[in-house]
Formats: sequence, structure tokens, C-alpha cells
Amino acid sequence: MTWLRAFGEVVRSGLTIEETRLEPLLALRTAAGVAIVIGPALWLVSPAYAASAALGAYSAGGATFQRTWRPRKVIALGAGAGLALSTFVGYLAAGRLVTFLPLLAVWAFAAGMAWAVGSTAGIVAATTVGSMLVTITLPTSVGRALEHAGVIALGGVTQAVLILLFPIRRWGAHRDALADALAAVADYARRLRHDPTAPFDPEPLMTARDAAAVTPSQARTRPPALHGPRGLAERIRPVVAALADPDVGAPAEGPGRDRARELLDAAADVLDAVARSIRHGTPAEVRPGSTDVLRVDEEHEVLEGPARQAAERLVELLGEALEIAGSGGARGRTPTLPGLAGAQFLVRPTMFRLVPVVLRAVRRELRRDSPVFRHAVRLAAVATLGYLIAARLPLGHGYWAPIASVMVMRPDFHRTYARAVARLAGNLAGVALATVMVRALGPDAHVFGALAVVSAGLSYTLIRTGYAYSQCFTAAYVVFLLGMGGQAWEQTVPERVVLTLLGGALAMLAYVVFPAWETPRLPGRLADWLAANGRYAAAVLRNYAEPTREHHADMRRALLASREARAAWQEAYDRARQEPVRPRGLTSREAQEAQEALKGFGRAAMLMESHVPRADSRVVPEAERFADALEADTAQAAADVREHRNPDWGRVEEALHAWEGAAGDQSPVVRREAELQKQALEDLATAVSRTPLERDVGSAREEQRVQAAAAAEGDGSGPAHRSG
Repeated sequence: MTWLRAFGEVVRSGLTIEETRLEPLLALRTAAGVAIVIGPALWLVSPAYAASAALGAYSAGGATFQRTWRPRKVIALGAGAGLALSTFVGYLAAGRLVTFLPLLAVWAFAAGMAWAVGSTAGIVAATTVGSMLVTITLPTSVGRALEHAGVIALGGVTQAVLILLFPIRRWGAHRDALADALAAVADYARRLRHDPTAPFDPEPLMTARDAAAVTPSQARTRPPALHGPRGLAERIRPVVAALADPDVGAPAEGPGRDRARELLDAAADVLDAVARSIRHGTPAEVRPGSTDVLRVDEEHEVLEGPARQAAERLVELLGEALEIAGSGGARGRTPTLPGLAGAQFLVRPTMFRLVPVVLRAVRRELRRDSPVFRHAVRLAAVATLGYLIAARLPLGHGYWAPIASVMVMRPDFHRTYARAVARLAGNLAGVALATVMVRALGPDAHVFGALAVVSAGLSYTLIRTGYAYSQCFTAAYVVFLLGMGGQAWEQTVPERVVLTLLGGALAMLAYVVFPAWETPRLPGRLADWLAANGRYAAAVLRNYAEPTREHHADMRRALLASREARAAWQEAYDRARQEPVRPRGLTSREAQEAQEALKGFGRAAMLMESHVPRADSRVVPEAERFADALEADTAQAAADVREHRNPDWGRVEEALHAWEGAAGDQSPVVRREAELQKQALEDLATAVSRTPLERDVGSAREEQRVQAAAAAEGDGSGPAHRSG
């Protein structure tokens, strides 16, 4: 992608309105927290204290809107404490550049490394850098600095107390995550009716698993309806895939295919009913026609062999789902599903036990090629440079430039540039709106305080619709706060626009000077996914050779690792497609073909998982040898992909040939699934294998193809983009 086209995508992304469900009650509660701290501070103390209180309450409230599975009140308290600490420490070093700049650089670097823990930690840490830059201009002594830090922390405490006193949709995010996972499997079943090889994105299941991890205190109050359905969705997914697949399930045409479509449609209805029940906490009803379909007649059932086994298994699992749908998630009414009695919940460390986890995560990212480490370096450099440049300009409020840089910067190119564009656009609109209102109303601290609260509420309401639209009211909020403190709009508005433009430009330039491109890392991500998929497929096969509890646990761990590797690849691939970088190692077409091949390989392993025998079932001894060959060849192929060598499947071919020639082979379905795996691996080899000449000219051809596509798009002859 050329720089011009990449910047066009950045502008489009930064100004896009994201279709999402608004949460006005949450926004109202959080805005009330801002009002509670602003009002008394303004009436009883001074506008400076009101500004500090507003900073703590607003930032702590914004942190609670981030995607996290920890209680929102804990996030509010943590954000308030971090803001207070950065304020006080910043004041201690303020006054001399020789002390403040090193502190700012170290603090910004630490805030950047917080992304190693997750996006929520990174965003909250960035706000503490902004707090340090703003509030060092307010206190005049150490005592006053302590007072301002305490007022800021009080803002976080206020938000936490409001969350405790007025809970809105308690466990709502967890319910939504689980309901989304069930709805995703329902959608998958419907798509399989028309496309028996339709792909499935495991991200909703991964999100539901993250949401299912709770601390011991959370486990005591978690609704019963959130205990078992996630595992049910996990077990239904491979069964519906096996039923729909024409190679190992229902026939491609005829009465068997019609019966499979009926079962898939009924499964989708039941899963949707369960999803609605869990999302809203009410009993859900399933259409009578769907329940009638879920009956396997011993005499008149048209499905045979593996397809019939899959149908019977699906009916059994959906029967469990119907029990959950009928219970409505009421306390004490949710049935205990088979195999879940005595099951241990997924453990999430408490805040104190999280410290060593954080340290290990940060230590893993302390390397030059890590995107998180490079982001931390950029953040530290831009924060200090922006502060120095703004201090030399004949403008007040110079901290706006480094704050703009810190708040828009992200570890990847596209989000950094998109947020820079969105922040500038939002600031222009916000300051224009606020300026008109300030001129119309005249100077009145109490009116400005009320307008600041209203702007904060609107910012919270639109926080998930797009950064530009939320930032519009955030900019207005800041202008009203400064007006409350006696700052004239003729001075603050031009300063904010110019300094925001400077901060955004510095953030963009920093990524050009010290980038962290994903494009060169694509072969490594692909290799990781290949190796993880190979371990998962081998673990499934070993369950056929020796169906034990230990092998089943190994299969589950390998499946989770495979999903994580796939998610890492998908994230890297999506970022690489938006980067103005020449392909290295893998062209975009090769990456796309390799991705489809690995999806097919994982799908073949999933089909095999759906028929894993129970402990008392007949074993398949040939599967052990094929599992060893598969794991060895995929591990070697992963190394080959990293080194840009052509992979080879010699062991897999030899093991499969021996399996086909084994006397008394009574597992044709398993062998057929193994053949599907081998075919997917051959497709992968075709996608990534190149001759020496192709290696030399591949990147040049790819660049020519991209330039031709960009030219076609520019003159209107290219394909139109789909909206949305």
C-alpha cells in the first residue's frame, strides 16, 4: 500500500462512525461523578481545585469504559490512584528541566510498556502522563501538590462509590461476551446450511473465555447462568461442522442433506434462545418446530454412519442448551451440566497477585523488535520533545502538545495515524462549539462548570462511536474548564488548535522515524500458527490412539494455543495490510492463500475432534504414528517458513501411506479426515513455496500490483468499496 492510499484509509477510519449500542445510563452515572466533585470544589474552595477534581473524576470515569473484565470500581480506584501519584511526583520534579524531563521520559516509557499487560492498562497509563503534564502548573508548594493529588484521587473514589451504589447491568459485559459466543455458533450453524465448509472465527469464544476468568471474590457472586454455556458452545461448534461436512458428515445431496439443514437450523434457533436468555437474564422460548426437529427417530432417521452419530450428539448437546434456555439464569434454577460438577473456575489473579504477572509480561517485551518496547521508546521521546518545543513557543498551555501526542499514540501505525486525524478533527469541532457558547453566555464560572459536566456526559455517551466524536465533546469540556478558571477563550482556543496539530504531527513523525511494522514479521506469525495447529492436530489424533483424560486435557490446551496463535496472526495480517511498507518474505497474495490453507488445516482437526472417542471406545493405533509425523513435519515447516525455505511433508506422506495400507483398517472416517489435513498442508506449501527466481521478483511484482490497484481505484475503474 502506498503512503497516499494508506493516509486515505487513515482519514476514513479516523472519521468513521462505529455502529455500537450506546450506554446512556453509564454515561449519566459517570457524568454525575464529575458533577459531584466539581460542584463542592467550585463553591467551597477555588476553580483550581475544581479543575483538579474534574481531572481525576473525568479520567477515572473514562477508564471504566475500557474493555476489561475486572470490576469497574477497581478500575476507577486504580486510575484515580495513578493520576494522583503522577501529579504529586511530577510537581516534586517540576521547576527545572534537568529534573522534570528525565522523570517525564521514564514515566512515559513505563506508560508505553504498560501495553504489555493490555490495552486498558496502556490507555490508563497514558492518562497519568497527561495528568503529570497538566497539574504541575497548578500547585505552588508541596503541601498544595499533596492537596491537589488528594482531590484527584477523590475523583476516582467518587466514581467507584457511584458504581457500588448504583450498579448498572451487573455482570453485563460478561453476559454479553457469553451471549456473543453462543450467537456466533448459531450464526455458524446457519451458514453451514448453505456452505458446508464455511469458516468460523473463534474470537467470540476467546473473548468469552477471557470473561469467564474470575477472581475468588467474583466467583462467589457470579450468576449461575454464566457457569456452563461457554463449554457447551465449545462442544457444539465441531459437531455442527462435522454434521454439515460432505466428506465426513451428511451427503452432499438428497434427504440426508435436507435433514442436516433442518438440524442446523434448529440448532441455531436453540442457541439464539440461550444467548437471549443469558444476555437479558430472562427465560427464553424456542419455537415448537425447532424442538420437534430435535428428535432422532430410530426407525425413520435418514442419516447414517458418522452423520447420524453427529446428529445424535448434537441433539444431546442442544437438550442441555434447552435446559439453560428454560431456566432463564435465575439463581438456583440453572441446571448443572454433565461433566461440570466440581469443575474449577478459570482463575484471574487479584490486584496484588497481578504484580508478578505484570513484571513477567513487561520483561518479555523488553527487546528491540517488540512493538510494545518500540512504542514505549516513541512515547518517551515524543513526550519530552513535545514539551521542549511547546515550552519555546510564545503560547500558553504548552502541555497540550505532548498530551495530544501521548493520547493518540498506539503500538501500531494505523491506529496512531487514525487517532491523530480524529483528535484534530474532534478538537476543531469541539473548540468551535465551545467558543460559540462561551461568547454567547459570557464569563460565569458556575455556568462553565455545568457546561463542563454536560460535555463530559456527551463524551462518555459517544466514547464507543468513534474517537473523533467523543473527542469533540472532550475538547469542549477542557475549554469550559479553562473558562471556569478565568482563561479567556481568545487565548485558549487558538493555542489548543495549534498545539494539538503539533502533537499529532510529532506522533505521526515518530512512527516514521522509529516504526514497528508488522509486515516483516508475517512469516514468523504464520510459522507460529502452523506449529500450534500441528500440535493441536497431533493432540486430537493421540486421543484416537489412546483416549485418556490426560490426552483430552492436552488437546484442550493445544486448541487454546492454536487459537492464540491464529489471533496473533490475524492481528498482524490486518495491520500489515494497512501499512505503507513493501512486502518482505510474504506477498499479500501468498499471505492470503497461506491463511486459507491453515484455516482448512485447523478445520480438518476440528472435524476430527468432533468424533474423538470416549474412554471405553475402540482405539485407532495408526493415529499415533500419524500424529508424531504431523507434529514433527509442522514444527520443521514452521522453521522453514521463518527462514523462507520451502516446507516438506515427507513424514506425513509416509505415515498416511502406511495407514492406508494397514490391514484391517476400521477407521475410514478418521483416515479421511487425516487426508483432509494432508491436503491442507499441501495447499500451504503451494502458497509459500517459491523458486529462486520467484523470490527475487516476488516483491517487485507485488509492488506493481498494488500500484496498479491504487491507480485503478484513483480513476474509478477499480472495484468499489463496500460501505460499513
